[in-house]
Amino acid sequence: MTAVTTVSSKALGEESLAPQTMRIMGKPSYLLTWMGGCVSIGTFTMGSSLVGTLTLVQAGVAMAVGRLVIALGLAINGAAGHRYGIPFIVQARSAFGFAGTKVPGLVRALPALLWYGFQSWIGAAALNMVSETLFGFSSIVLFFILFQLLQIILSVTGFQGIKWLENIGAVFILCALVYMFFSVVDRYGAELGEALSTEGTWGFPFWSATMLFLGIYATMMLNVSDYSREHTRGSGPGVMVSPYSLAILPVTLFMGLIGLMVSQATGAVDPIDVFADAVDNPPLLVITLLFIAFAQVTTNVLNNVVPPTYVLMEMFGMKYRTSAVLVGLLAPATFPWLLVRDESADGLQVFVQTYSAFLGPIFAVMVVDYYVIRRRRLHLDELYDPSGPLRGVNWAAVIAVAVGVLCAAPFSDVGWYISLMPAAAVYWLLMRKWSGAARFRPQETGPQETVSEEAGSQEVEPPAQDTAPRPHVEERAGS
Repeated sequence: MTAVTTVSSKALGEESLAPQTMRIMGKPSYLLTWMGGCVSIGTFTMGSSLVGTLTLVQAGVAMAVGRLVIALGLAINGAAGHRYGIPFIVQARSAFGFAGTKVPGLVRALPALLWYGFQSWIGAAALNMVSETLFGFSSIVLFFILFQLLQIILSVTGFQGIKWLENIGAVFILCALVYMFFSVVDRYGAELGEALSTEGTWGFPFWSATMLFLGIYATMMLNVSDYSREHTRGSGPGVMVSPYSLAILPVTLFMGLIGLMVSQATGAVDPIDVFADAVDNPPLLVITLLFIAFAQVTTNVLNNVVPPTYVLMEMFGMKYRTSAVLVGLLAPATFPWLLVRDESADGLQVFVQTYSAFLGPIFAVMVVDYYVIRRRRLHLDELYDPSGPLRGVNWAAVIAVAVGVLCAAPFSDVGWYISLMPAAAVYWLLMRKWSGAARFRPQETGPQETVSEEAGSQEVEPPAQDTAPRPHVEERAGS
């Protein structure tokens, strides 16, 4: 039997929490989307924080290890969204209950808002320096406001707009990163020789570094279903590791190593100051700064707008466009002008380590729930019935997360790793033995929504309460 793939004809900004019946991203498009969306200036800052701790080789290996763990996690936790077409906040109902989804929802949304503001300020600073270089005009506040308005406009277009923004942006961003990398090596070659001779370590600081680079995008391991539901059917979890790895690893290596090398050579942490110093040719400086600004747009719109937007839709019943606009207006409340200071680098590192302690347990609970408790079979009618068996809070999930966090607390540098097994074991045990979790256990009787493993077609119509029926077009492959 030949698999038939459903692709989208939906309008810009037409998004909902209902099961996705129209898939708009094929394999090449999906890979480019992740590549365009994973150029985080936060990676640059994390690279800067490794100065004096690891050699360049050790730092590169740490980044690769962290990104491999992320790729595996994305493939594992994104399987439910890809198979059933459900977003993260709906997937979380299975383990946490309707009211309990506030826990993973807020844990995912708050870091996204902070990075949204942080990277918006970086983008505005890049545009401000372009203006100052070309016209002698400087007003970072004005450029921040204009930059934020641009991102809000792009955000409300939904995944149709995001797809093309990321696909086009990925090519330009990768070229810019290659250029910047070799510019830094050329300019600071002598100073970098000292970094290569640093003793470094493969011990605890090395594994702590892997979690730094894991932690920046560990948030995405929670809400990966928001994106995998847009990917055309036909790719299993094993196959999905490849696009995640190929997309995330190159941009991480370039950004992290650039941050480490330049900070080693100059002592500077602010990315804009670093790039301005590394490029002494005004035309090339302008092009580089424009690439930096563009990279912030592609990263924010995909990674830092969609998660809190869906959380607001879940918690307050808002429409997608209203939620996206509100998220854009909330980002400045993170005071990003304070976060980009040199003295804030250590604080950002602590922040990543802290919220990573929550991300690991939530990830573990969701994976155990889907693969062990429910054996990859979800009841769509229950996931969309607020008065059904998943109503309220599943305290088994909340308790498991709390145990994971407590276990991770004494080991903040590697807390994500430490938290996984305790949270997974506690959740499995409570779901099996605790009477308080009985209502949330899968029921063997009654109608069940399943998805064909080969074609992926749903046997039961998706609930209509979250969206109106949509027309669709059946084709053999997605773009």
